[in-house]
Amino acid sequence: MAVQTRPLPTGRPGPPRPRRPRPGRSPLPYLFVAPFFLLFAVFGAYPLLQTFWVSLHDWDRLSGQGRWVGLENFRRLLGDTDFLTALFNTLSIFVLSTAPQLVAALGVAWLLDRHLRARTVWRALVLVPQYVSVVAVALVFSQLFGRDYGVVNWILQGVGIIDAPVDWTADTWSSHLAISFMVMWRWTGYNALIYLAAMQAVPRELYESAAIDGASRFLTFRKVTLPAIRPTLLFTVVISTIGGLQLFAEPFLFDQQGNAEGGAEHQFQTLTLMLYKYGFINNDAGYASAVSWALFLVIAVVAAANFLLARRTRS
Repeated sequence: MAVQTRPLPTGRPGPPRPRRPRPGRSPLPYLFVAPFFLLFAVFGAYPLLQTFWVSLHDWDRLSGQGRWVGLENFRRLLGDTDFLTALFNTLSIFVLSTAPQLVAALGVAWLLDRHLRARTVWRALVLVPQYVSVVAVALVFSQLFGRDYGVVNWILQGVGIIDAPVDWTADTWSSHLAISFMVMWRWTGYNALIYLAAMQAVPRELYESAAIDGASRFLTFRKVTLPAIRPTLLFTVVISTIGGLQLFAEPFLFDQQGNAEGGAEHQFQTLTLMLYKYGFINNDAGYASAVSWALFLVIAVVAAANFLLARRTRS
């Protein structure tokens, strides 16, 4: 292998230095990332394309492929009032649960980052909702928001906020609030630990400099902590967007009938519930695939909007 020599100050040649290989010549990096692309192609790209192919047919889940209908399922989707109602319910529950959840998680993380007694215990307690099965969570919250013997109605009546018990499953906004509280209780602690890990990675010298300048705790949080953990904030916003728009277990178990209708008038039926209804109850795989593609596009648009908004507000 050809080598290069570098002359010493005395004029004599120094020890040989091996020539560095040019980047991009070795196939080893491609071999390292190949398993990811292989798994993505099998479990990501292929199901996505197969779902689109199914959406172009009158496809029964039990009997298999039917006749070609083209974009008829998508045209039917745009004229379906149940789809528009499910889309509104999905976006409403997403906004009511995600925004307060992330703000509360940020506050909890800020408190856990302080010098508290038994900090490890407190940090472990915020993950308790993750240990509990989502089925148990839904059953407990269904009892808490019960109309006749629910604790929430008893408290609201006790403080004089309401005069008569509220049927939380009967109205659109009441059911959305109940499901949102269920989602917030389950995921706030999880996001708080993510924020806490990001906060602990912020250099302590920045806080010391802010203290020397006389900045208050709130100003230090706004001027030092938030800019330092901005990538983590963006990550949680995108992940919460994806999860919030795919909500299934909470509204499904909140319905006492358990038929994926989301209430008598579909007042809390989400897009995933609608997908489950047509795909696994009505066995209409073609229409269910069209719903799944509509959900995919909604998630992509909302996630991209959140990403661009976070980038524009970085200053």
